[in-house]
Amino acid sequence: MIHLFTTNQHTHRPNALAHKPASWGKRLWASICITMLSTLVSLPANAQWKSYLAYSEPTEIERASGNMIYVLASEGLYSYDTSDQSLQTYDKINALSDCGIAHIAWCQKAKRLVIVYSNYNIDLLEANGNVVNMADYMNKTMTTDKTVNDIYVDGAYAYLSTGFGIVKINVANGNISDTYQLGFKVNYSYIKDGYLYAASMANGMYRAPLTANLLDPNQWTRSGNYVWRKKTMDEELLNIVKTLAPGGPKTNYCGFLKLYGNKLFSCNGTFDVKPGSIQVLENNTWTIYQDDIEAITGRRYQDILAIDVDPKNSNHVMAAGRNGLYEFSNGRFVAYYNNENSPIQSYNNSDKEYQLVTGLKYDNDGNLWMLNSQAPSRSLIELTADGEWVNRDRTELMGLNDGGFSNKSLGDLKDMTIDSRGLMWFVNNNHVTPSFFAYDFTNNGMNSYKSFTNQDGTEVMLNNVRCIAEDTNGNMWIGTNQGPLMLETDQITANIPIMTQVKVPRNDGTNYADYLLAGTDITACVIDKANRKWFGTGGAGIYLIGSDNISQLQHFTASNSPLLSDNILALALDEKSGELFIGTDKGLCSYTAPIPSGDGMTKDNVYAYPNPVRPDYAGPITITGLENNADVKILTANGSLVSEGKANGNQYKWYGLDRDGRRVASGVYMVAVATADGETGVVCKVAIIN
Repeated sequence: MIHLFTTNQHTHRPNALAHKPASWGKRLWASICITMLSTLVSLPANAQWKSYLAYSEPTEIERASGNMIYVLASEGLYSYDTSDQSLQTYDKINALSDCGIAHIAWCQKAKRLVIVYSNYNIDLLEANGNVVNMADYMNKTMTTDKTVNDIYVDGAYAYLSTGFGIVKINVANGNISDTYQLGFKVNYSYIKDGYLYAASMANGMYRAPLTANLLDPNQWTRSGNYVWRKKTMDEELLNIVKTLAPGGPKTNYCGFLKLYGNKLFSCNGTFDVKPGSIQVLENNTWTIYQDDIEAITGRRYQDILAIDVDPKNSNHVMAAGRNGLYEFSNGRFVAYYNNENSPIQSYNNSDKEYQLVTGLKYDNDGNLWMLNSQAPSRSLIELTADGEWVNRDRTELMGLNDGGFSNKSLGDLKDMTIDSRGLMWFVNNNHVTPSFFAYDFTNNGMNSYKSFTNQDGTEVMLNNVRCIAEDTNGNMWIGTNQGPLMLETDQITANIPIMTQVKVPRNDGTNYADYLLAGTDITACVIDKANRKWFGTGGAGIYLIGSDNISQLQHFTASNSPLLSDNILALALDEKSGELFIGTDKGLCSYTAPIPSGDGMTKDNVYAYPNPVRPDYAGPITITGLENNADVKILTANGSLVSEGKANGNQYKWYGLDRDGRRVASGVYMVAVATADGETGVVCKVAIIN
């Protein structure tokens, strides 16, 4: 019996920009820190989140108290103090409750900035960084359009013009005062001569006396035709903003990520008719590749879907796009390849625009391989290191019947990777023939996987195969809309390969198990050197699965972590730093935590985090870098046993409690660890502060 494997996992945020130790006494804090430093040789860096948001396109600017200016740009927020020229960016990780800002407005009376997000969440930001979250409007179930079109501030109140009427907020108290259900879309509102006006492009101008019962729609009367109002930014403030450099990428849409050396490359990565953009992060600085390419080629520069770097010249970059192949050197456009100067074909053999190069990969010899999706007769193309074009068309990659053409190449061939065996893998992320492939480019051989039967003999019905990655044992993990599948090494060349759906025992006294993440849409996957699997999903955040393939070590969502969105588009992992870059539909962020080395338990790779454990922390203290089934004992400084158990998924979690379930006293605790056979012992330490 198989069931869905799931795990269930807000609002004044005081001074979110400057957290300080709890006010239980500086001397005690200093004492604990001295003790900790004297007993711990070294502490690993604590896990941390970071955002990389765009602030390139200002849309609203608000002058606040004194010399402060708030700027809404690219759906992000930053402030600028004209007196000291200091600039502060705000995001979900350092201050705000959400991301994807639609509108802002300053309330002078309350000394607060009203922030309305595109998902209807509302924040009130004070100059000192305090944030009051008003989630009631977002959480309110309504059948009408809740979209906020404009904010008008009068005194201590903010009037939100919505798709159904007006919502009145008491900014000083942080409450919704009234909701005026007018039954039509209000584009903007304002107060004049004792009347509240509601301007509707569809219905005209309406107004009601402020002294009337505004909750009663009958009190509102039509006062004239709609008056067009273009909301403009203050010219003086805009000129100031144009001189600022808040940093960040140009766009928040990072649907494709690739790490090469110490550079992170990102681009659109999806068919969404987005302007072409290539962005490179190096040493916390972003470089934007030349993008005025349409004026040069005469073809629209849209939807850059994949990037790869020439292994013989790291400044030489190729980009696959909606309309062909683009070549760059040091960030500058060099050449454009399409059906006129290469074997690349358009969708219908004549369309100048729809020439889909959807996958791209260099081999170690500097030959470039590319996938030409939805082409009449083309599928796989090689551009050799010597500049020769070679057609490597495969019948296995054909079979799409569309647009009056039969047997075209498959709809969305992508995610090319070369494994430890020298095989080049890629997927077809399309509902017509969802599949994946292994190409032996040395011998021109191809294995195709178009039907999926698991180890129980059950056919797994798929709509999408989205990504593929190799683990440290040589197994291939395939991300699908029905969860992850594993193709074990002995099945790669089998006549009828069997896909493994990992079973997770319930451990509830029954023999039942659940398929790992069954029914979860796996959109991205990376596997670290400790053989842990990071799965990005469409709508469920990120899962970290241990090297045993069954232990859920983490599940990050937008509600339980600083993750920007539950819709994950791409992942890229820096094995050296442990920084996992996460591309979402609301921007780029990252999560950093040390990765177990996989070299066995040593004093260098067994550690605990967080460390020290501060008074306000009630979550698990994770001892990582362990061997599975290792014995773990938590001891006081004098050797008294506090807690014990066994490691699972290379980790052991302790909640700071003794064997009687009480929180332990402040101090430094020893973590004694040994393998199951008792031959290897390691000790690390944890500082507890109450």
